[in-house]
Amino acid sequence: MAMVAGEASGDLHGANLVKAIRHLRPDISFAGIGGKKMEAAGVKIFVPSSDMAVVGLSEVFSRFHTITRALSRLKTTLKKQRPDLLILIDYPDFNLHLARKAKRLHIPVLYYISPQVWAWREGRVRKIRRRVDRMAVILPFEEAFYRERGMAVDYVGHPLLDACPKEFDKKDIKSKLGLEGAYPVVGIVPGSRKEEVQNVLPVMVRAAEILKERFPNIRCLLPLAETIEEEWVRSFLRNSTVKVEIQKENIYEVLGVCDLVLITSGTATLEAAIMGVPMVISYRVSPLSYWIGKRIIKVPHIGLVNLVAQDDVVPELIQDEMTFERLAEEASSILKDDRKRTRMIAAMKKVRESLGTGGASVRAARIALQMMR
Repeated sequence: MAMVAGEASGDLHGANLVKAIRHLRPDISFAGIGGKKMEAAGVKIFVPSSDMAVVGLSEVFSRFHTITRALSRLKTTLKKQRPDLLILIDYPDFNLHLARKAKRLHIPVLYYISPQVWAWREGRVRKIRRRVDRMAVILPFEEAFYRERGMAVDYVGHPLLDACPKEFDKKDIKSKLGLEGAYPVVGIVPGSRKEEVQNVLPVMVRAAEILKERFPNIRCLLPLAETIEEEWVRSFLRNSTVKVEIQKENIYEVLGVCDLVLITSGTATLEAAIMGVPMVISYRVSPLSYWIGKRIIKVPHIGLVNLVAQDDVVPELIQDEMTFERLAEEASSILKDDRKRTRMIAAMKKVRESLGTGGASVRAARIALQMMR
């Protein structure tokens, strides 16, 4: 099988899907684009996903040559090796080009984790219908969206339900991390792509400095994405008046002990919601990307938590609204208001319940095996 995941979250879901397929069929081999988790699961990686990840439309140009070389490599692989199935994970512009090549070669195509065409560029559904044989979607409203547009689609539930621990001892983890007596414990989650980190981390750190003035016993934890270099992140922290502790292991435990997280819009917002952690979502791209996006994005929210809930569950600070003063103010209001925190946690529990009961990777694996040539 060939598999393509161009983002850090796709690497996690791709790795779990590979494990599920191999549990059912140990003889199957995999190759494609992914990260360290997919490689550890046994996928032969042609191009690391960290070389492919971009944020915003204008930022694509900085990685253009890397992306086009990777596309050429994968097309050659499809033509010469003829895999029994091509599995695509999100990353639509790249993956839909690859799907067209697979279709011409009569290689079946499974799209696992839908592009967010329901949010913008809905016209791409016609392209998806021509090039993709079957969709396996992970958000509850996506199944009806694709079925109404004439596609073969299955809702498999969200794979994060299997990745995030259902129960953990918060007191024990706090002790292990040396957090006894700390309040609040604030997570700083700046994203898994360099452009994201560069855009939001300085603002988050400055907001944390303001929070330290209001909460002297604050502790700040930064769960580091595998796609981001630790030393590069430290360069943003050196002159800060608040200590930010980088955590590279047991990311879900780190999230779970936080009283609040300052978080970049993306998959991590759902991880925090599943863990029941209050949050403030922030996002910033280049002015050109924002100008273009504002004219084509159709949904009222940018955070996945709010999109799934179809409500303003957690605050969102986008582009010019994302200032360190606003970020600190929103965080303070949540930390100081127990009723607000309780309402937010209850709403996130409903979001978790709407994502299914677990087992998404196994369901997607069975679909993949049915589709093999």
